[in-house]
Formats: sequence, structure tokens, C-alpha cells
Amino acid sequence: MHQIEVESISIEITRKKIKNIHLRVYPPLATVKISAPLKMDIDAIRTFAVTKLDWIKQHRSRMLGKERESQREFISGESHYFLGKSYVLEILESNEKPSVSINEDKLVLRIKPDISAEERESIVHAWYRAQLKILVPQYFAKWEGVMNVKVNEFGIKKMKTKWGTCNVVKKRIWVNLELAKKSLDCLEYLVVHEMVHLLERSHNHRFVAFMDKFLPDWRVRKAELNRYSVRQDD
Repeated sequence: MHQIEVESISIEITRKKIKNIHLRVYPPLATVKISAPLKMDIDAIRTFAVTKLDWIKQHRSRMLGKERESQREFISGESHYFLGKSYVLEILESNEKPSVSINEDKLVLRIKPDISAEERESIVHAWYRAQLKILVPQYFAKWEGVMNVKVNEFGIKKMKTKWGTCNVVKKRIWVNLELAKKSLDCLEYLVVHEMVHLLERSHNHRFVAFMDKFLPDWRVRKAELNRYSVRQDD
């Protein structure tokens, strides 16, 4: 598998035993993928992508727009996800320091009265971030020795089109804050995926071979990760 970029849009290229070229945009991250005949050269594929650029932009905008529309108000009764499980949000008013906790099937948000939806969201996201700061380094520790690589630093941020990124030169990995809503299997898959980039930059056959070696069920995990929208809200 290879990648090209057209006007800053990353496109995954897979060559198959097919007669015609196919273009698709996949949820939840509006990932653009082209399946091309084995003998079609990369310039011809790029030319095809350029001719379809308006279509690509239209479909990506529509798909990412649906994600934005699903944003929550952070009020009692809403469903919110943590590590792949759905919890009912319960708002408890308190003059104590704001906090988030899990109580059976509830995500309990303790806040001062009359704070805005944006502030409630910020508190929950800060809690998500804190949980990822605990979980992600555990996977680094697990896999660094296996892969014989070293992650120098990592960060957490909101990303609209990627679950994670890896700066190979600085050995820095970024993970999407939304991963706190996904299962641990998905989180581990993403971490392993980004760490493999320290061994192979491109999504080529060598990269796939490393993934098969280290995480044989990575395709199942990837499918689970991409099954729902990045927000994963009901």
C-alpha cells in the first residue's frame, strides 16, 4: 500500500488484480482510498485523483460535517463513551472542585451550578486526556522492547482526520483525544501502528509485514476503530 497527496489530502493507494480503478471515501475520518490495477503507474493514479478532486472534497466535507453535528450538550441523560463502553452522563451540582468519575453504568460529572456546556465539555475532555496519559505510556513500555524502538515523547490532541501521527525524526507520537472513547484493543492498535512507523515510514508491504508480526489481529482492531464516527456518540 502506498500514499499520495493531492492538495494536502492524503490518499491511500492499493493495487489489486482488477481491471478498473475505484475511488472511495470511508467513515469516520473521511479517509480517501483508491484501488488500482496492478500495472497502473503512480502518475496515472495521481491524474485520476486530480480529476476527482471536487468529488473527493464534497464527500469529505459532508462526512466530516456529520461528525460535527453529533456534538453533545453535556447534560444528564446523554450517552458518552469511555474505553468502548457507553455510559449515561449524570450531572451533580457541587461547590467542590469539578471532577469526573465512573459509577457502574454512569459517567458522573460534578460541577458548580450554572456553568456552560463548553465548560462541561472541557472538564470531561480534560478527564479523557488524563486517562490517556496513563494508558498510552503503558503500551509504549509494552512494545518498545518487542520492536526495539524508543518513543521520545507523545502528546494528545483533537484531530479531525487522523487517529494518530508519528514524527519519525523526533520519535514523537500524537494520539487523538477521541481514542479515550474507543476500546483498549483499538487504542493498542493505534499505538502499535504509530510505533511501527519508527521502523517503516510508509504504508507499504514492509509496514504491513511488521503489523502482521507484532499484532496479527490488527485488521480486526482497525475495522473496529473505524466502525463508528470519531465522536462515537449515540
